[in-house]
Amino acid sequence: MADTWRPPRDCNDYWDEWKTCKSLRNRFHYYYTHGGAPSCQQWKADYKTCKEWEKNRSQAAMEALVESENERQREKLKHNPVWTKRKHPPQDWHLPLNRDNPNKD
Repeated sequence: MADTWRPPRDCNDYWDEWKTCKSLRNRFHYYYTHGGAPSCQQWKADYKTCKEWEKNRSQAAMEALVESENERQREKLKHNPVWTKRKHPPQDWHLPLNRDNPNKD
């Protein structure tokens, strides 16, 4: 499988993700959103692993990249959307809104 397998992303994509993660803008946004600094080491480790795979086609590098991508997907799935999708519109969707006091807006 190692002969036909390709990394989930191009190696330069990992490098770009690492540079973006380390950027001042991203660090500020992450601090504002999460209250701390982002951990960018996994992107750099994935880049090095991808380059190792390109050079040696090692099974260990391939498995490490696949596991890293799977972990990234698991993290994404932990964050459910805030809104739940409706199956049907509300029964009174066609009625006008209650506008008792037009100056209230």
